[in-house]
Amino acid sequence: MSRRVVRQSKFRHVFGQAAKADQAYEDIRVSKVTWDSSFCAVNPKFLAIIVEAGGGGAFIVLPLAKTGRVDKNHPLVTGHTAPVLDIDWCPHNDNVIASASDDTTIMVWQIPDYTPMRNITEPIITLEGHSKRVGILCWHPTARNVLLSAGSDNVIIIWNVGTGEVLLSLDDMHPDIIHSVCWNSNGSLLATTCKDKTLRIIDPRKGQVVAERFAAHEGMRPMRAIFTRQGHIFTTGFTRMSQRELGLWDPNNFEEPVALQEMDTSNGVLLPFYDPDSSIIYLCGKGDSSIRYFEITDEPPFVHYLNTFSSKEPQRGMGFMPKRGLDVSKCEIARFYKLHERKCEPIVMTVPRKSDLFQDDLYPDTPGPEPALEADEWLSGQDAEPVLISLRDGYVPPKHRELRVTKPNILDVRPPSGPRRSQSAQDSPLSQHTLERLLEEIKALREQVQAQDQRITALENMLCELVDGTD
Repeated sequence: MSRRVVRQSKFRHVFGQAAKADQAYEDIRVSKVTWDSSFCAVNPKFLAIIVEAGGGGAFIVLPLAKTGRVDKNHPLVTGHTAPVLDIDWCPHNDNVIASASDDTTIMVWQIPDYTPMRNITEPIITLEGHSKRVGILCWHPTARNVLLSAGSDNVIIIWNVGTGEVLLSLDDMHPDIIHSVCWNSNGSLLATTCKDKTLRIIDPRKGQVVAERFAAHEGMRPMRAIFTRQGHIFTTGFTRMSQRELGLWDPNNFEEPVALQEMDTSNGVLLPFYDPDSSIIYLCGKGDSSIRYFEITDEPPFVHYLNTFSSKEPQRGMGFMPKRGLDVSKCEIARFYKLHERKCEPIVMTVPRKSDLFQDDLYPDTPGPEPALEADEWLSGQDAEPVLISLRDGYVPPKHRELRVTKPNILDVRPPSGPRRSQSAQDSPLSQHTLERLLEEIKALREQVQAQDQRITALENMLCELVDGTD
């Protein structure tokens, strides 16, 4: 029986198309910071882009529909005292975004559905725990309010954003700078890459490395790793001769790669974006002017080249729309937001189909905005796959949902780490004397507020008399 030369795949003819000029976002001063993050995050409601800002770090948030020229006075999200290095939308609340900065903090922000008049300067919560810049953020895929951060202090911290507490701190696993971190589909494992050239699979709740591979790519330049639907690890890196390379690995047998392909000699780090529904991986190099895409299957050679989308201008960064934000009526299977120096341009990936009917094979049920677990359930050892939704009738983002932060009682805060003090009067509950002093202060403040109230009332009455007199 003769073997078919052409591999059958419904994604063989996927093609990319840049949006028309009026669908782009113009006049945005994209950040010039040299950092290997995507500088852009997008969800079905908003587009967020890290921008140049004097006196600290900032990013801009635009409603998706607000295309065209961006007003130079459009409010920014400002609060960091140094450049913002990474941003990530919460997968379970389209109005919540986290930002990480050179100032060692992570801030979590609530973005209103309306466009605010002024800069947003007050985060819902500021997370402080890293001692050096924080350059990587990644929300947990299935547990509510669980956020991972990785800093240049070589530490990974997993936070409960709902309380501001550190759930887990992985501080002795990476001897050098962490280049990338990725959760698997149910958030039970992490894949990390590090400057020491080691690819690690970590069980964060056990605090142990369950598998590792030294020099998955032999070059010194940064490597990236992500989990595939099949549980394999897809990596991008460099050969010893500085050629870009991609690899596919089975974490149960890290000795030999499942696939290893050399690509080209460009020096931009390849940012991989993966769609588990179609098992297509898109590679966007910083400084490249193309997006290459591959399909990962169970048949050799396992990573199948599909096509390349090319344009004239190099990309400064790239945003990747979650599946629920796509237009199913146009057979759109991916959408990118490509950052230029002064604008952001949507790029749509489409499977050409003649029918107007819903294409079940292109759109299996996909992760929706409902979390499958609470933070404490995940921490206690439970795992759950994402809660799936159908895209048959299109996806309509829910209305504004507020993230409520319940800070633990300040009196319950653990003592600072360091030499243990012996149990003394200082450690006991508040003394009678301190309580009395606090009550006196509260009483004085209450009297002050009442006096100010009376003064405001008197001034308002005077103003009314003046207005009446001029009529």
